[in-house]
Amino acid sequence: MSKPDPDAPVPGPENPAPYEAPRQPADTPGDRVDLAKTGLPEAPADVAPLAAAPAPADPWAAPTGAPPLTPPPPPPPPVGGWASVPPAAYSGFQPGHPYGYPQPPRQVNGFAIGALVTGLVCAWPIALVLSVVAMVQIRKRAERGMGMAVTGLVFGVFGIMVTVFGVLGAALGPVDRADSGAPPKAPAGTVRWSALKSGDCYSSPDGGTRVDPDGGDETVYWVRKVPCSAPHHGEVAGTARTPAGDSQSYPGESAIRERAAELCRPVLDAYALDQWAIPDGMDEIYLYPTAGNWKFGERYITCAFEDRDAEHVGTVRTDRGSLTSAQLAYLEAVRGFNTAYADQPKGEVATAGAEYATWAGRMAAASRSEAEQLSRTTTSWPDAAKPKVAALAAAQRDAATAWDSAARTTDPAVLEGEIRRAKLLTAKTTPLSVDARRELGLSTGEQVPDLRV
Repeated sequence: MSKPDPDAPVPGPENPAPYEAPRQPADTPGDRVDLAKTGLPEAPADVAPLAAAPAPADPWAAPTGAPPLTPPPPPPPPVGGWASVPPAAYSGFQPGHPYGYPQPPRQVNGFAIGALVTGLVCAWPIALVLSVVAMVQIRKRAERGMGMAVTGLVFGVFGIMVTVFGVLGAALGPVDRADSGAPPKAPAGTVRWSALKSGDCYSSPDGGTRVDPDGGDETVYWVRKVPCSAPHHGEVAGTARTPAGDSQSYPGESAIRERAAELCRPVLDAYALDQWAIPDGMDEIYLYPTAGNWKFGERYITCAFEDRDAEHVGTVRTDRGSLTSAQLAYLEAVRGFNTAYADQPKGEVATAGAEYATWAGRMAAASRSEAEQLSRTTTSWPDAAKPKVAALAAAQRDAATAWDSAARTTDPAVLEGEIRRAKLLTAKTTPLSVDARRELGLSTGEQVPDLRV
């Protein structure tokens, strides 16, 4: 133990003694350790203690005598609050960004925009191509616009499907419907052709008929029924039942077409007794059932007068109740001749000699029959009309002789000349017919086109 300091305060109630470890019981001198010995030599008494080193100067301290520095006040916040700070104010590292730094926005693919626009304007093939190109580029370049590309693709596929089905429907629809017997739905204000009756006038609406590209007959689906006092294309004279009306099997278009002409001839002649009153261009037509209509029970042929290229006003019906006895006698006399003349064969005389020879025989009989009826003494002709009717009867006798000569000819070259001579004599009856009609008060302004010279 070291010697106590004489100047140290005496422990007491005001100066408590420092903490001391509890004394150990006295042991042997060899077991005691002198805690005062530190192993270091003590400084000599004549050596003065070293002064404390001055503290280093603070480089950030304000100069001596200068007022203390205060930080400048922060700038005022921008108008509108924090949301009004432009994006350019952000720079550098951003903890919230997935890559730490903001990435430039992705571009919108130009082909995707083009696909959407062309799809909206119904340029469907272009939209389809542009959408496919856009989808490939978007995947490779990580661009935007996939939604527009998909929309353009949908428009393109849908538009092409509509176009394809529309073309197929237009090309195959009428044929398939005819085979199945189910006609297309009639538009408002139209009726099926089989619903027309004698005296009905009609117009042909757009889409109501289908023209055979091979030059065959037209297929009529519906017509628009109108008053005869309004402009119209056709007028129905009547109907006739097909001879095979009770048969379940369709007789065929060729057979039923030939039969329709035979059945409609008396119907048309009886309806329009004065054929000169029929406007030029209005021809005789026959509407017969197709195979599909036959399955649904259509058995009637409709006989009508129609001008597809022009419209007419009025009726071609001959009102027998308003005719005088002389007018009716004249029309009955000339009706057979007009019917025979309208049945002239098709083609040239050189290639259809037998048909022309047969036709010449019918013309000879029709001309002679007209002359005999006009010469009957039982008919009371007006005084002004008698010489005109007599001249017409004489001209028809001369024409009948020429037609007889043509009918007996077997040489095709001679037959052609005989037919030409008979037609010239028949043409001379036209002005005589006009004179007789004028005196009888019948129509002279419009004639059957084949009778014009």
